Amino acid sequence: MSKKITGFLLAVAVILSAFTGGCSNAADDREGTGAGTPPARIRIAIQYGLGYAPVQIMKEKKLIEKYLPGAQVEWKQMGGELIREAMISGDVDIGFTGQAPFWIAWDKGADWKIATALGTSPLGLQTFREDLNSLKDFTVEDKIATPYSGSIQHILLAMAAERELGDPTAMDKNMISMQHPDAAAALISERAIAAHFTSPPYIFEELDSPNIKQILNGEEAFGGEFGFLVGSATRRFHDGSPMAYAAFVLAMDEAITFINTNPRQAAEILAPDYKLSVDKVEKYLTWPGTNYTSTPYGLLGFAEFMKKAGYISKVPESYDEICWENVSAAIGKKAGGTSPADKSPVERAQYRDLKQSSD
Repeated sequence: MSKKITGFLLAVAVILSAFTGGCSNAADDREGTGAGTPPARIRIAIQYGLGYAPVQIMKEKKLIEKYLPGAQVEWKQMGGELIREAMISGDVDIGFTGQAPFWIAWDKGADWKIATALGTSPLGLQTFREDLNSLKDFTVEDKIATPYSGSIQHILLAMAAERELGDPTAMDKNMISMQHPDAAAALISERAIAAHFTSPPYIFEELDSPNIKQILNGEEAFGGEFGFLVGSATRRFHDGSPMAYAAFVLAMDEAITFINTNPRQAAEILAPDYKLSVDKVEKYLTWPGTNYTSTPYGLLGFAEFMKKAGYISKVPESYDEICWENVSAAIGKKAGGTSPADKSPVERAQYRDLKQSSD
């Protein structure tokens, strides 16, 4: 085992010990660790895309089962809005969505918090039109595909519209809802839409097409680096199944470190699911701007903008309101600092830009 992975596991173990050390025997029994009790059940919902690569690695390598032998892990694949509804109804314990849907659900009183992030990924607004070079060039007839209203692509577009046009809602009239695979196919074939705001792997496929150019990238829209996706765990699962929650956190962090440390092996595992070559998946996993890490970035930046623009009604006073203990403990100064020494142990272990300093 490499120094990087060993250091990361020790860091996470220390963080987890803060809330697993006090687990009661009753909680252990509920999770199937007592004699004659049923195994723990963990229901996880994800969406499709390379941003979710760590979750897919966790699934394929059975990492939750590694840390909690006998656990029954149920996997569900559905859209972000359906994931939110499934968590509210109690049909899902952990769900992965973009930051924006998390904030909207949190603002409405959803009883869950962030259990992990997945990292930074390139997002961007692409077009095939030579006459479209900025948001100012769009007319009302020029349609922009995003997954749905309230998606992270929608909020990033609103951020860019406020900066360029002085109105965060200026591009709302241009938006149409399309799933990423359909929108990417439409854009590349130059039909139905003028532009597409998307994420990996679709952004890579679009940018590899000679007729496609990028108008705006995610960091330009946001104004800096941000985390794309988060995984949220319900309070019922977090409080009622602490050992299962701890196993999930350890599994996720190991999956993330595995991708950053062994991108070729990760690509070999993921390529069949995306029907892409191993070389292409490895290229996408290591594309500039892509870095998998369980520490979230840009949380309050999104919250403050969304409140100002009227998408949510409040912002948290501290990370503890929106993050479970392991996430709050791992957040270092990445969002505001640049020195590797400022990063938390988990950040130093995982973040690709810091590989040399943490070996």
